[in-house]
Amino acid sequence: MKNYFPKDFLLGSAAAAYHNEGAFDQDGKGAQVADVLPHSPNDPRTEKPEEGNLKHLGVDFYNRYKEDISLFGELGIKAYRTSISWARIFPKGIEDVPNEKGLKHYDDMFDELIKYGIEPVITITHTGETPLYLADNYGGFLNKEVIDFYLKYVDTIVRRYKDKVKHWITFNEINIADRQPFFHLGVDTRKIKYDDQAKEQLNYNMFLANARAIKIIKEIDPMAKVACSTALGPSYPYSMNPLDNLKAYFDNRNGLFHTDVHVFGGYPKWKIKQLESKGIKLDTNEDELKDIRENTVDYLAFSYYVSGISKFNEEEFDSTYSNQISEIKNPELEYTEWDWPVDHVGLRILCNVLWDRYDRPLFICENGFAKIEKLEEDEDGNLTVNDDYRIRVLRNHLLELNKALADGVEVIGYTNWAVEDFVSGTTGTMRKRWGFIYIDRNDDGSGSLNRYKKKSFYWYKKLNETGLDYLFSDDYLSE
Repeated sequence: MKNYFPKDFLLGSAAAAYHNEGAFDQDGKGAQVADVLPHSPNDPRTEKPEEGNLKHLGVDFYNRYKEDISLFGELGIKAYRTSISWARIFPKGIEDVPNEKGLKHYDDMFDELIKYGIEPVITITHTGETPLYLADNYGGFLNKEVIDFYLKYVDTIVRRYKDKVKHWITFNEINIADRQPFFHLGVDTRKIKYDDQAKEQLNYNMFLANARAIKIIKEIDPMAKVACSTALGPSYPYSMNPLDNLKAYFDNRNGLFHTDVHVFGGYPKWKIKQLESKGIKLDTNEDELKDIRENTVDYLAFSYYVSGISKFNEEEFDSTYSNQISEIKNPELEYTEWDWPVDHVGLRILCNVLWDRYDRPLFICENGFAKIEKLEEDEDGNLTVNDDYRIRVLRNHLLELNKALADGVEVIGYTNWAVEDFVSGTTGTMRKRWGFIYIDRNDDGSGSLNRYKKKSFYWYKKLNETGLDYLFSDDYLSE
């Protein structure tokens, strides 16, 4: 198979501040919503940060970033997608003056990445990173005043890092934020779960925040490229029944609602009709709508983990949890320990759909495979993880991405989830491991925090060294 990846393709890896940084109260950092969610984001929060929340230490990337970035350099990645912790810069979110220690940390971290030829791809605020003070005292992003605090933060960091960061992502997986509103945006879940008016207003507020962030970024650095991350995956009809196909059409259309607004600058007609039929009137004004219309994304950043199944009559089916896409199992696919389907062909389908619909470059900013793992000795007596399964899954996805490139799709980057093990966002544990680098920390908090290279580390390193030519080698598991 021919290699269709462009020479400037950003083959990299990813993480996020709240997953790996730790140091939750170090150097003036304030509390963020992840600090009061010790387990799954669907579980109840604690009133304040309490012992037992593994995110408070994470894997101590904040203090070990030089050690880790040295490993990233050895891995040879071209890009590192991560986030800036908002509460490190504005501890409560409302301050007039930013925390210089927090700003200096990211200056140093970006310099370290650039030293190794790694481009920082920065999410301005990731899931779980809304300052807790804004959640508890302002109600999070359901309150438009929080948008103004966010925009002050955007202005601060873009002015500071404009010479080091060229690819920005305003929010992470914003299209599923209304399903976990506290975790994503600091909004009381009860206000959204039982109130369609509040849910739709929250969506609108995020379109406004995204557009005005783009406007600020472009004013500061006209050459910057800006996107807003969504979690996407195609949904297939359950059967050849035309009603199942109709349901799949509606599910796929609904899944692209956020990207429609991000690219086209306004609500699609079907969504306007839907709001009218529910009697929902959004709090908007012409200046806000103008900003949404005129400040659209430069590229599409998205997570791809799973595909879904659509059935018109859902009374009888095998249920599974699959990252907010579908609750119906696909008998044609393998499933992970967490009941997530593994569908590499779905990535090619999705890339073609997005390219045909939007004509904007694509950036796959999350895609990966998690498994419960333990260290073992290799033939030389070194501790490692023989994760052939991760190599197979990532290789199959990248092969399908290569086919999408051959189809004519423009893709500028792929940063898999994740470069190293850290505290899982969906479980709050260490045992759900995603990385090329094993980090010795356990669910009970024990562990040395030592770093170990998995077998997949050396495979991905060779991909980077060969411009992905090694992707097409048949000996990828034999070495």
